[in-house]
Amino acid sequence: MTMRRRLLFSHIGIVLCLLLSACSAAQDQSGLQTTDALPADTPIPTTPPFPTRPPYAPGELVDYTAQTGDTLSSLAAHFNTTVAEIRKANPFIPEQTTTMPPGMPMKIPIYYAPFWGTPYQILPDSLFVNGPAEIGFSATQLVNQYPGWLKSYIEYASGDNRSGAQIVELVARNYSVSPRLLLALLEYQAGALTNPTPPAGRQGYHLGDVAQVDYQGMYLQLVWAANTLNNGYYAWRSGALKTFDLQNSRTERPDPWQNAATVALQWYFSRRLSAEGYALATSEAGFAATYRKIFGDPWANQQPHLPGSLQQPAFAFPFLPGATWAYTGGPHTGWGDGDPLAAVDFAPGAETGGCVQTTLWATAVADGVVARTDTGIVVLDLDGDGDERTGWVIFYLHIATDGRTSLGQRLKTGDPVGHPSCEGGRATGTHVHIARKYNGEWIPAGGAIPFQFERWHVEEGSEAYQGFLVQGSTRLRACTCADHTSQIQAQGAVP
Repeated sequence: MTMRRRLLFSHIGIVLCLLLSACSAAQDQSGLQTTDALPADTPIPTTPPFPTRPPYAPGELVDYTAQTGDTLSSLAAHFNTTVAEIRKANPFIPEQTTTMPPGMPMKIPIYYAPFWGTPYQILPDSLFVNGPAEIGFSATQLVNQYPGWLKSYIEYASGDNRSGAQIVELVARNYSVSPRLLLALLEYQAGALTNPTPPAGRQGYHLGDVAQVDYQGMYLQLVWAANTLNNGYYAWRSGALKTFDLQNSRTERPDPWQNAATVALQWYFSRRLSAEGYALATSEAGFAATYRKIFGDPWANQQPHLPGSLQQPAFAFPFLPGATWAYTGGPHTGWGDGDPLAAVDFAPGAETGGCVQTTLWATAVADGVVARTDTGIVVLDLDGDGDERTGWVIFYLHIATDGRTSLGQRLKTGDPVGHPSCEGGRATGTHVHIARKYNGEWIPAGGAIPFQFERWHVEEGSEAYQGFLVQGSTRLRACTCADHTSQIQAQGAVP
């Protein structure tokens, strides 16, 4: 029997099971129920869970409509082709293109890879990030409308006792993942909105067992979930994620036409559920049905949050003109672990190693208003509306509390933000960690829209924290050693 027929029979088994009400909830490998919140009238999937794509001839041109955030390099990875071939098939694409204009028709040469995953799209990208679509939404107001256990949940998280809704909002803000998405996951996997009691026998693992005891409790469960979702979303964005394994060892290859939010959810459920649970969760009758029941059709009136040909504004270095600092960290995670590789690190070049106090200042790379401060954190909002979910935002980490700029303060380029330190997150030496977001989406530091300071731009290395600052033929290597090969002097001249 072919693999394709075995997979088809497996899906038929799932459907029959649903019809007979024999499996009201999928189970992960630990035996924990993970879809308790599915209503009894859950519809049977109508979208085939496996691809119906034909076996294209090598290099055959296929129709594609650009989606928000697409880049030529990511499309080349998804379709197993090259940027040069895509350009040849679409000569109208400008040479300096960064992001593709959403809705633009394209022809892409495709090279067939077997067993593409489902073409069903679960959620638009604009509803994955904590961006403009979330303005006006209150997790607390929504939770209070339901009888579920989340309404009365309280846990000590990030230095304070917080309600369940406040924990959702905290994780959504830190990871820049939609609070609606997190609430829908809690409902789909743990009945958080509709079930008065938490799932029995989970002992704090509300989203299912995650092996590491450090992730016990709803706050850390959501931290794990948001980090895993971001890993999938931004790895698909960059083209780094091409395949992943399900828990039955079958390799899943996302459909080339997929969008980043759907692949992020596929990646997440592949880490948490059995192969059968994964097939259901990623179908129309799975997580998507739960999301629709709470929030309505996610595809109605969707507004792409990333425009075509997105460009970074002019930035200065995050330290004063004439000062020499060291480029100590190439592209690495903006927040959490793994993708997105949105941040870079700078350390005062004259300081000794380790976590020491300094009188030197980290400074504003552009004009903006301080939209958020917290332990180690300053968020500078460049569009001036004070909302970090809109426009360009600069995220600073490891800023000392003593001397830190104030919430709501308007800064000019070069104004002090605070002193670099080891406060906030993990740090082994005094430095400043700096990352960018646009409309809630982390922008990779070395990707199609590279981080640029004055006339220097960032290039990725072979792994996280490695990489270069490049100006013409000059390349400065990132190094925690802060030696002369990694030191850069700010000129204060912003192009």
